[in-house]
Amino acid sequence: MFLTTVLDSLVGQGQAPGGTESFMITLVRSVDPILEPVVFAVLFILLGLSAASWGIIYYKWRTLRRAQRQSVDFLEMFWSSKRLDAIYQSSEKLQRSPISQVFRAGYVELSKLKKTQAEGEAAGAMYDAMGGIENVQRSLRRASQSELTAMESLVPFLATTGSTAPFVGLFGTVVGIMKAFIEIRPGTATLDAVGPGISHALIATAVGLFAAIPAVMAYNYFVRKIKVLYAEMDNFSNDFLNIIKRHFLK
Repeated sequence: MFLTTVLDSLVGQGQAPGGTESFMITLVRSVDPILEPVVFAVLFILLGLSAASWGIIYYKWRTLRRAQRQSVDFLEMFWSSKRLDAIYQSSEKLQRSPISQVFRAGYVELSKLKKTQAEGEAAGAMYDAMGGIENVQRSLRRASQSELTAMESLVPFLATTGSTAPFVGLFGTVVGIMKAFIEIRPGTATLDAVGPGISHALIATAVGLFAAIPAVMAYNYFVRKIKVLYAEMDNFSNDFLNIIKRHFLK
């Protein structure tokens, strides 16, 4: 068979003149005892990455799903209510909504500004309405960034797993194939001799792909969900600022 001929030629090339092994073959054989533990270590790392990725996928799916649902509930409550203080009290039940948290930060800053404005008017001092708007805007921006950071937590791990797991698996496969060829002896270079070793080595590549593919798909899904929620936070912040300009800081 063609494969047997190739294997025999590879084994023959490892023999130096006089029947002695070349330096490279001797060097590779010297590290043979550590090759199998390396393959098992690679498999252990890949299985750990896969288990961690699935745990993160479930956690982020549940968290973002709850955030989306509570954000919809909050927006319905916000636009149907006419009192900000009532909305603030009701928003305490929607702690998972990033839009709710943005509103709460803006409302707290607005309350401080209204208090400062009332004290200034009582003392006969001038009040800078534009400066108050900027303070509320900064508060909304800080809250949005804080919520974005919270939503993006753990998601980069999925990208790291998706980009590195295939190469880690490939490394394990290469090491396993090296071990399979090292165990070949002259006259035994047949498919039956190396087939089991190579097939076992390919398991590392399969495990690497098993860890990488779901991680990449979940990463893209979560990034899209986070972008949608962040856009909704930004739109709400603009709407909230417009309401403040029209009705509160005149």
